[in-house]
Amino acid sequence: MPKFAWVVVSGAIFCSALSFGQKKGDEVVATIGNTKITVKDFNDKFNQAFKNSVNPLPTKKQFLEELIRFEVGVQEAEKRNLDRDPIVRDAMRRELYKGLLEKELGMKVQNMPITEAEMAEHYKRNPEVRFSHILFELKPNPTAEQRKEALDRANKILDEVKKSKRPFPELVKLYSDDPLSKQVGGDAGWQSRLTIVPQLYEAAVSGKPGEIKGLIETQFGFHIIRVTERRTYENASKRAVRLSVFEEKRKKIFDEYMEKLKKNYSIKSNPDLVD
Repeated sequence: MPKFAWVVVSGAIFCSALSFGQKKGDEVVATIGNTKITVKDFNDKFNQAFKNSVNPLPTKKQFLEELIRFEVGVQEAEKRNLDRDPIVRDAMRRELYKGLLEKELGMKVQNMPITEAEMAEHYKRNPEVRFSHILFELKPNPTAEQRKEALDRANKILDEVKKSKRPFPELVKLYSDDPLSKQVGGDAGWQSRLTIVPQLYEAAVSGKPGEIKGLIETQFGFHIIRVTERRTYENASKRAVRLSVFEEKRKKIFDEYMEKLKKNYSIKSNPDLVD
């Protein structure tokens, strides 16, 4: 039977309570065209679909109806040769890619240990920082003239900010193009390497509290930042640190796997064409 997906409400269950009555596994609970759904098929799919859920379950009859609707939909799609449609083929290729990674790396990533020592060491290299900023907005795909205009304005104000005796929040309200952060004096709150663009994080983490840094260019425009403070590991969000370590280790596993896999294929690329 084809791989299936359906939209249903899911929930946590005990496997011992999932048998479809006391019927034999090879008994047929539904036939759709030439496809038969046996009691075993039903129980396997029901158990898998709701194994780790925490929401209320549909009834088994509701779930069976969803299986029937799914099978009808798949057979209708096959009848219309939708597997040849470019959009459908692209979606199928993406699912194959995701399926490969899940099969090859899923359990390895899921069982990956993260120790307190790893978290502390990671945090030394990736501390949480806080800063305020002034943004000189640059629209997507600006012309050379628009970019020069924004850059000239930003440089002029950067000189003024460095010389000014005014509190930084006042300068934010005077000059920033970011309407949201202007309301809080440009404060960006606590940020980590995972939560902001790399250019801003690197500028903030390399500065000292009170230091003015700029100009920093991102996809949003040009920034002037004032570093506020750096949080110690003891006061950091351990959940955020653990997530950051997890992402770093997950990426390493993924990169190593793909580099090994790529050796089995003839690959030619010209990155300069996409700059």
